[in-house]
Amino acid sequence: MRLTIRIFALLDLISIVLLAQPFWEIITHLKDIPKEFLSQARVILTLPLFALLFVSAIGLMLFKKIGFIAYYIQFPVRLLIWVFSIGFITLIPELLNLKDVWFNIFFKICFIAEFFRLYFTIQIHRKVF
Repeated sequence: MRLTIRIFALLDLISIVLLAQPFWEIITHLKDIPKEFLSQARVILTLPLFALLFVSAIGLMLFKKIGFIAYYIQFPVRLLIWVFSIGFITLIPELLNLKDVWFNIFFKICFIAEFFRLYFTIQIHRKVF
């Protein structure tokens, strides 16, 4: 149980690393954000998500309730802006020069895996707290 939560914390750390560069681009180019609602919403949601990733990673690593709560807050945002726990697997087709079909398959796996992570997080949270 603790191992599973620590793996989730590690996945959050990986998400932080992968989101750091886009986060920095957003911060340094706030004036260049397109005026479309979806572009602005994505930016507005990315900023707190990045901060919450630190809270959940540290909270889950230390097995604290705040880590679970931070993940629950993140979950809908993750789905909206496509920052998945195992989202790094969508980079595999690009690295191995595979067809776009593989990206779509990995993307669907990420989406489903996020729901599995939510399910297991809730189960562990109920048992422990």
